[in-house]
Amino acid sequence: MKNEELKKALKPLIKQCIKEVIFEEGILSGIISEVVKGVNVGGPIVESKAKPKADVRVSSEKLLKERQETKRKQLKETRKKMLDAIGESAFNGIDVFEGTSPIPRAGAVSAPTTPSSPLSDYSPDNPGINIDGILSVAGNAWKKLI
Repeated sequence: MKNEELKKALKPLIKQCIKEVIFEEGILSGIISEVVKGVNVGGPIVESKAKPKADVRVSSEKLLKERQETKRKQLKETRKKMLDAIGESAFNGIDVFEGTSPIPRAGAVSAPTTPSSPLSDYSPDNPGINIDGILSVAGNAWKKLI
């Protein structure tokens, strides 16, 4: 098939497809509305004053406090449900979750996408193990052992 024959066969098909897309799918109305918006840019200029930044900071702090409060309520509710599931008679009514806090990544179901550190599962305020007396383990004879 020659180039001219292919052009004669495809040109009407492409024209018909473009007409269908422009008219039937509503693309033409979108193009017109964008052009009208562009033409109206030279219209009247309206001054708008910026809100003080202090209001934004106060509202963000308020929002943060609200989020923390809802999280605290959810945590209390979850603990209560767990204690109810265990049953009060199992531990003589003692709250086994008293003084506990969730680990930082608690609830992460999927595997982490980035490599994590070996201590990522421990709380940042965990003091760890006290190794102050490790030198006295061998009777202060470390120099002889090395």
